[in-house]
Amino acid sequence: MNRTYLNLSFASLSASLFLMGCGATTSLVSTPVENIDTVPLKISELTDTEKKHWGHADLIADTIPGMSVDKAYNEVIKNKKGKTVIVAVVDSGIDLEHEDLNGVLWTNKGERPNNGKDDDGNGYVDDIHGYNFLGNSYNEQLEYVRMLRVNVGDASERAKARILLDSEYPEALQNKQQYEQIFQVVKNADNSVKEALGKDTYTKKELLAIEPKSEQMQQNVAILTQMFTYGESIPDVLEELEEGITYFTDQVNYNLNKDFNGRTPVGDDPYDMDDARYGNGNPKNQVDSESHGTHVAGIIAAERNNGKGINGVAQNVEIMSIRAVPNGDEYDKDIALAIRYAVDNGAKIINCSFGKSFSPKAEWVYDAIQYAASRDVLIVHAAGNDGHNLDNPENPNYPNDHKFGTTEFIDNVITVGALTSSYGSEMVASFSNYGAQNVDVFAPGDAIYSTMPNNDYEFQGGTSMAAPAVSGVAALIRSYYPDLSATQVKQIIMQSGLRSKASVVLSGDTTKSDAFNTISKSGKMVNAYNALILADNISTGKMTLQSNSK
Repeated sequence: MNRTYLNLSFASLSASLFLMGCGATTSLVSTPVENIDTVPLKISELTDTEKKHWGHADLIADTIPGMSVDKAYNEVIKNKKGKTVIVAVVDSGIDLEHEDLNGVLWTNKGERPNNGKDDDGNGYVDDIHGYNFLGNSYNEQLEYVRMLRVNVGDASERAKARILLDSEYPEALQNKQQYEQIFQVVKNADNSVKEALGKDTYTKKELLAIEPKSEQMQQNVAILTQMFTYGESIPDVLEELEEGITYFTDQVNYNLNKDFNGRTPVGDDPYDMDDARYGNGNPKNQVDSESHGTHVAGIIAAERNNGKGINGVAQNVEIMSIRAVPNGDEYDKDIALAIRYAVDNGAKIINCSFGKSFSPKAEWVYDAIQYAASRDVLIVHAAGNDGHNLDNPENPNYPNDHKFGTTEFIDNVITVGALTSSYGSEMVASFSNYGAQNVDVFAPGDAIYSTMPNNDYEFQGGTSMAAPAVSGVAALIRSYYPDLSATQVKQIIMQSGLRSKASVVLSGDTTKSDAFNTISKSGKMVNAYNALILADNISTGKMTLQSNSK
């Protein structure tokens, strides 16, 4: 049994914090306890069950860097009754009929469905479970490509955009062609081997047992043997190749196609904020491949303990679906209006698992963020998947809470990087952005199992999965401690996490590493158990919060 030693410190919380229970003091102590640096933890391969649930695990008990969600329910929440919290998911739309989500949807009680009227007078027609700012639009350009097409943004930004497009479009086209060629070669080899074996499926062992009688068959066996290093079966490999073809085809045809206009089906002027009555009241995903929002919603609030699929992080949650993120880059106007819609209709947390490097109308979004702050709404934002240091001015990421200055202009936004399930040097996901000033915390985000359209479930990875994990923790705090403000919830999440001094690989580059506690503002990984203990102490006046500066 392999063992390693954790080197954790916990500067923000005393190891002697106690949680006040329902009228009685309990002996719950925040993690880590004293001398945690000397506690040995084993490292072993995750079981299938652990892989599907690792984000809820406890670092000390399970040796997995999850958020101690199970421990929080078992030892802190127990049978306590909380208040309902509305969490808005600004994303690609949600499968509103999913078996694990249909019981946790927000419903606008003032609106009558499908009568074509704005019954509640909020300015949006038939918005029963949220709103769809994209109408029937699905594919879109990346923002910098749109800037070149419609000539928006300043001249220097457009010059950068031109250089980027001249580089990325030929690369995408080449990748598309290579994937198509590889797929055809593997497909032909697979068909030949199946015919030779007289079977529709075969194992690697059966493949290697073939005695090739021709040079072509020898080549087929060699190709397929190599493919088994990329997947457990050839059908799995072919599926991966098809996904790659789809991805690069979308880039060539839509995302990087300067002549494409995906906004036509919507019918508005996306650069006119006064042209605000567009879209429709159906915030459902338009096609099955538009699965992102469904996956995000499940992480936050998939119905707990219903015997189906997964358990979301938070109970007592109603999910408000706001469709504003296409297959491409989102429009600033849609995001600004989506945030305002969420705030005006009662959301206390807004999950924003999207981002981009260009934002010609960023001030519209900044104004919306400030509006959310004025109404005590917390915004949880994904840090992005480029493996970049966001403190570097060459790596802009929108939206943000600092406008690329040295200080935050608002304190209701928490930016989240992604962790893997492996504690130690590889616990920061290779794709995750980071930054000592511009990323606040890290949370589970790699290979996360969650809901998919049509009552399905799959693994997906990205800071898009880490953000909803934190939204779930925020929802727990706001449910059981509703007196705490959005700013306090952000501070509690940042201060109650686990701080590690472990050296971690960044951007998947083994030559590039840094101490984990130096690559985010808090230096910590989110921990639901500790967060609830600290929330109780703040709510009952036994402690005061520190500044969020490092």
